[in-house]
Formats: sequence, structure tokens, C-alpha cells
Amino acid sequence: MHVIFNHGKESGPWGTKIKRLAEVAQKLGCSIESLDYEGEYDADQRVKQLQAHVHGCSSGPLLLVGSSMGGYVATAVAGATECSGLFVMAPAYYLGGYTNLDNLNLSCPVSIVHGWRDDVVPVENSWRFAQPMNADLHIVNDDHRLVDTLDHTAAIFERFLKDIMAGEQYGRV
Repeated sequence: MHVIFNHGKESGPWGTKIKRLAEVAQKLGCSIESLDYEGEYDADQRVKQLQAHVHGCSSGPLLLVGSSMGGYVATAVAGATECSGLFVMAPAYYLGGYTNLDNLNLSCPVSIVHGWRDDVVPVENSWRFAQPMNADLHIVNDDHRLVDTLDHTAAIFERFLKDIMAGEQYGRV
């Protein structure tokens, strides 16, 4: 499994959440990378960057991970490419961008973690997206950064990744 991390608007490619989840992925034998979008504040330009990167990627099954704006970016690309799973944290859904999230057709499992106290992206936005997608939605007692519940988020990610990898092994995904 190859895991590609996508950071948020104000963070960098190896921020706190990405480092922690990357440790989990590596422990499970995944290859990892985190794209650097620093200085690019247009979400749709980031989508184009990730699409180009994924198109040139030949690392086998792919899992896209994103936080905040990176969650929107990973979701937009997951809807336009073949991937084994999508894991997003406090995704910046319905805050702009060209991708019509209500018409997106995802064929992979989706897991969303969002904080009740998020004052950047309303938790209702994740609820709105999760329901028609039949996504797993984990609402935690945290804010937008999700640092207070990082261990819990890492445990959710580990379970999600293990399930995806088991499905790949048995041809179910």
C-alpha cells in the first residue's frame, strides 16, 4: 500500500498529524510520502498537483490522506482516480473549489475524523458529505487541529488501514 498525505492550507508536509499517521503506515509496511503544497493557497491548483502526481505513481494500491484543505484535495482526486481508500481529517468540504462534492462518485472506503469544536470548518460539512457516501464519520471532542485526540485519530487510521490492506489481500477492494 502506498499512502500519500496532503497537508492543510496553513501547515506543511510533515506537520504533527501527518508525522503521527505516517508512523502508523510505516509500521504496517506501507510506503509513504507527503506532498508539499506550501505557498499554494488555491485548493484546485493543489488538486491538479496531486492528480499529476498520482498519474505518475506506480507504487501499487493507493490510499489518499488529507487534513483540512488537504482533505478536500484528496477527496477531489479520489473521485477522479482509482484508489483503495480515503482518510480525511477536518476536511474543508463545501468551502469553495470546483469539485461538486454532492455529485462525487467514490468507489473506495472513506473515513472522516472531525472535531466537535472545529471553528474553521463546520462539523456539519463532514456530516453532509459522509451521509450519501456511506462514509465512516468519527466526531471527536477536539478543535480543527485535532491534536488533543491525535492518539485516538491514529488508532482510527490504523484500523482503517488494516481493513483496506486486508481487502486488498483478498481482492475485496
